[in-house]
Amino acid sequence: MANGRVMALDVGKVRIGVALTDPLGHTAQPLLTLWRRSPGEDLRNLVRLIRRHEVTAVVVGNPLHMSGDLSPWAARVQEFAAALRERTVVPVWLFDERLSSHVAHEILDEAGHDKRDRKSIIDQVAAVVILEAWMQAREQAAVRSRLPTDLSS
Repeated sequence: MANGRVMALDVGKVRIGVALTDPLGHTAQPLLTLWRRSPGEDLRNLVRLIRRHEVTAVVVGNPLHMSGDLSPWAARVQEFAAALRERTVVPVWLFDERLSSHVAHEILDEAGHDKRDRKSIIDQVAAVVILEAWMQAREQAAVRSRLPTDLSS
């Protein structure tokens, strides 16, 4: 993966969880939770974060049904990603986020985090899960591209 920070977003109706890679793009950490106000203000806040943290790409969790079909919310998230893409010069990609919230709850359970106090961090953890899955998928694709195509020799 190219050097540079990648940002991941877990876009919900009430909150947006934000995570970032380190500057070399090797590890993912939670950054913050944005409480949604209006689409315009949400986008302005994200563009500010992209600039402040020198982000080179944004990964937006795409909430598909388990079947892979688009959910009604996925269509809204895709519209949001398209609007963000229009406001920034960095690439904005959609990435399958199925089960990211479930995994985030499991992580917080294992860490012994109180279930009543999760609203402020659950979306950040889900964004980390999305970012780590995206990083792993990119690495696997890079490995596959380096494999020989003709294994008969």
